[in-house]
Amino acid sequence: METSTILWLFVAAFGASALGGVLGMASGIFIVPILTLLFGVDIQVAIGASIISVIACSCGSAAPFLKGRLTNIRLAIVLETGTTLGALTGVFLIGIVSTSFLYGLFAFILAVSAKQMLTRRHEVIDASAPDARSWATVLRLHSSFPDHVLGRDVPYQVSRVPLGLSLMYGAGLISALLGIGSGVLKIPAMDTALRLPIKVSSATSNFMIGVTAAASAGAYFVRGDIDIDIAGPVALGSVVGALLGARLLMGLAADKLRLFFVIVLALLAVQMFLGALGVHTPRSLA
Repeated sequence: METSTILWLFVAAFGASALGGVLGMASGIFIVPILTLLFGVDIQVAIGASIISVIACSCGSAAPFLKGRLTNIRLAIVLETGTTLGALTGVFLIGIVSTSFLYGLFAFILAVSAKQMLTRRHEVIDASAPDARSWATVLRLHSSFPDHVLGRDVPYQVSRVPLGLSLMYGAGLISALLGIGSGVLKIPAMDTALRLPIKVSSATSNFMIGVTAAASAGAYFVRGDIDIDIAGPVALGSVVGALLGARLLMGLAADKLRLFFVIVLALLAVQMFLGALGVHTPRSLA
């Protein structure tokens, strides 16, 4: 592989990971379209490189979020149970579905996620006493986070944990098939079903995505879909970009972050839908 191509892969992964770190989705959701649409990489190889970048991105961004007390660790452990089971289920479906179906499924997921996020534009703090019999109360999942924009700690309650676990199972399954780290589904699920603040959803998702990706990375490695020449510079760029994205998230206002999230998802949904129809953008970096 030429040096210029390796450099472009690093730069693309850095930008995608910085953007993904801000949105709590790692770089997987952006790496797959970039590698397939711009570099002309086969989608299965792109997914394999994406999974490696997801693991690297999660490791790179976890520390700043933990230090900033944005990550709900107890909730992440509970939800990861459903996500990992879904990822293991998805492993058995790898190679069965067609390439065009993967593109179409990716586009559908992006569109649904954008609609869900746009529906809930403003966050409302629930000041009522939590239900003593709810799963969240029994498991002590309610918490608070420091909002640097407001300059104070903001308490929040976790709702409908069983529904959240069901959605996480589906997110894990999609993650294994598409290599997107499942943050694209985890964040809308935590935002709309569990009613978490957007920053907590993003940070907790970043904490979880590495575990989910690791559950399916082995299968892609055994199948030979992980190209080291591609995955190497992508992973390195993802680590550096994730550190930048984590720090940018700390200072963003919630409403601006949510709107930014929706715009990015909508644009990617259009691109991947065109890919499902066999219409690709010029591969200028190939």
